[in-house]
Formats: sequence, structure tokens, C-alpha cells
Amino acid sequence: MGAVPKRKVSRHRRGNRRRHLALTPPVLVNCPRCGELMRAHRVCLSCGYYKGRQVLNIDAN
Repeated sequence: MGAVPKRKVSRHRRGNRRRHLALTPPVLVNCPRCGELMRAHRVCLSCGYYKGRQVLNIDAN
């Protein structure tokens, strides 16, 4: 027989244990070149620029 807890874990104690598991929304900033919202420290998917230089070739459709 395995280990069995002696008492029920209360909702408060269970919540304290899981407190760090909450999801956080991604940080969005405005692209300095085109003004679209983009994730911080990543290539802008609308214009393809990162840190003032072109990284992706985005075709204007």
C-alpha cells in the first residue's frame, strides 16, 4: 500500500501551492516602423523588421 495523506488538503493550501501556475498574457508593444502590435523582442510579422533592419521579406498583397 502506498503513502496516503492523513488529512484533506484545504482549498487555501491547494491554491497557495498552485499560485505560480497562472498564465500571463503576452507583452505586446507597437512596432516602431509600422505601428502594428507585436510581441516584444521579436520580428514584426506585418513589416518584417527587427531592431531597425529587415529580417523577413513580407510581400504586400
